[in-house]
Amino acid sequence: MPLTTATRADASQRSVRLTKREIEVLSLIAQGHSSKEAADVLYVSKRTVDFHLANIYDKLQVSNRVQAFRAATRLGLIPFEPSFGHVRGEG
Repeated sequence: MPLTTATRADASQRSVRLTKREIEVLSLIAQGHSSKEAADVLYVSKRTVDFHLANIYDKLQVSNRVQAFRAATRLGLIPFEPSFGHVRGEG
């Protein structure tokens, strides 16, 4: 379901809070990790990562990983760290 401009404005104006674990999950996903890879890093199941992602999507009122990353960086919930030209795991 696409978000309307009004819905996006509502999301950016209200106080959105992500848990520490949700931020960890979203940060790993933003780095290009799959749910399974993020689960392995965090020592949890893929199902747990997907549960956290569903909560993140709901809180940010988005429907996919890219939208979640963009919304979270716009709201200052996670830092924007472009990794163009870098391979995952380097740096």
